[in-house]
Amino acid sequence: MKVLITGANGLLGSKLVETAERIGHEVYSGDIAQPLQGIPLCFDISDKNQVDETFDKIHPEAVIHCAAMTDVDKCETAKDLAWKINVTGTENIVEAAERSRAYVICVSTDFVFDGEKGLYHEKDVPNPVNYYGLTKLEGEKRVQDMTEKHCIVRASVIFGSTPAVGKVNFALWLVDKLKRKEQVNIVTDQWNSPTLNSNMADMTLEIMERKLEGIIHVSGATRIRRYDFANLLAKTFELDSDLIRAVKSADFSWTANRPKDSSLNTKKAGRLLKNKPLEISQAILRLREELGSFEPH
Repeated sequence: MKVLITGANGLLGSKLVETAERIGHEVYSGDIAQPLQGIPLCFDISDKNQVDETFDKIHPEAVIHCAAMTDVDKCETAKDLAWKINVTGTENIVEAAERSRAYVICVSTDFVFDGEKGLYHEKDVPNPVNYYGLTKLEGEKRVQDMTEKHCIVRASVIFGSTPAVGKVNFALWLVDKLKRKEQVNIVTDQWNSPTLNSNMADMTLEIMERKLEGIIHVSGATRIRRYDFANLLAKTFELDSDLIRAVKSADFSWTANRPKDSSLNTKKAGRLLKNKPLEISQAILRLREELGSFEPH
């Protein structure tokens, strides 16, 4: 299948490009900077002309839209930019996809929920507590309103063995800090569903190949505190968990509010897909395998 993947230099996008190429798809990798894999296309999703030119050039059969402004605090302070990328950019992608009759997968987030109950189902009503979540929800609405051939996939705390360009993920950051014998402060009052990027890529590409529709939560299968996630990483990588200091969210001076429990219910994905959401212990073991030559200090 001829597929365009936006945000191809990101943590998920890069893994999607790598995996889709490996299983035989014709992959066009789109990003605002020169993509590192696939057939590279540089374009700004917030520029309608650039998006239209890209689609007219390649006529994709499917689009996996990963590109987004994901810095939660920056979204709070640069709201115009966040809207331009996460909402207007999504509009541009979906409009071009509809014109090309391409199937669309839009990657969204657990932060569309307020975190008051956790283990959110696909049918639960979103209620974001920060501007990042609001823009991602508005992006979801544009997809739902503008094209019938679509699937919205939501994830939570994506991590993986290869960092996104210019940005390290929580798991690699933690392992690096503990290898250096540095103390880290990790919150005990936030729950989510950490998602291994390679597991999410497998699920997302299966959804694309089968052209499933609606909303599907493709996060990891485990609801877990950020603090407990950190300790599991330390244990699996044989690092000193005594360096992990338990703190509360209130101890951080974040600009944006964070939901307390934005964990996702993945039973629908588990029921529908051959590629299942991984339990957290499985995901961390797979992460270690993917890192290969890691040696604990």
